[in-house]
Amino acid sequence: MMEKIVRNYLEYLEAERNYSANTILSYETDLLNLLKFLRDNGIKSFGEVHKESLRAYIGFLLDHDFNQSSVARKIASMRSFFRYLKGKRIIDSNPAAVLITPKTKRKLPAFLDEKSINNLLSEMEKKGCSSILDRAILELFYSTGIRLSELIDLKQKDFRPEEKIIKVKGKGRKERFVPVGGKAISVINEYIASRRGLPAAGNKIKGENYLFVTDKGRKLYPQAVGRLVRKYIGAISEIEKKSPHVLRHTFATHMLNHGADIRAVKELLGHESLSTTQIYTHISSARMKKIYEESHPKA
Repeated sequence: MMEKIVRNYLEYLEAERNYSANTILSYETDLLNLLKFLRDNGIKSFGEVHKESLRAYIGFLLDHDFNQSSVARKIASMRSFFRYLKGKRIIDSNPAAVLITPKTKRKLPAFLDEKSINNLLSEMEKKGCSSILDRAILELFYSTGIRLSELIDLKQKDFRPEEKIIKVKGKGRKERFVPVGGKAISVINEYIASRRGLPAAGNKIKGENYLFVTDKGRKLYPQAVGRLVRKYIGAISEIEKKSPHVLRHTFATHMLNHGADIRAVKELLGHESLSTTQIYTHISSARMKKIYEESHPKA
């Protein structure tokens, strides 16, 4: 019965809240972990859960070396879930309403400096990178700052080179238009031309023409894109993280370093809140402080 309620909640997140597949997977993991703890402690229904039960679960997580960020996420999952249960009148009161989220130290996101990213892209061009697909993906990531999920879901019709924009479907299936630089447009056009030898039917998945596909005409997998990004970043940088998100951070940081308005960057990234975007101002401030200390004679 408890599993069925969790499944219904996850379906609600997808159908009514338009949550992404990755977010729903995180909620599923968090709630199934909670479910196991409750059962191990003799609790057989959500109506039996009290605030003390949830506090004991948080203590259990901390005792088992879950970091504060993970615990904070699990608390957010519980709050949302029990709020849903109360709204559906499955429980009379919300035991998660009183939970306090532990303060977490926000890490500055990893990014590439301008010299590194420029060297990477120019070297790929000069050496005639064997995969025009790889070049097109890297150019678009850096040119627009879009997410991995947004890139692989792009359709051909979303790419509008004459207007120098792409239409992106972001979190919560919200659409936004993002400008694309001339270099990225040129490489993507070259990539599209290279695909013309593929069978027409091979480019279609469920009736949709995706912008980026494999050499067999299939939609790209996130893992494949992640591997190629790690390969190229690893060739020019020793930063620990080498995911596609690093290119998103790089885009935002470079935009702000060159004087872009933070509200404009927020819209380009598709952030719900300005506070999410403000993390990049801390990077810019750190960069300015470093330049000051290296350059000022009295620093």
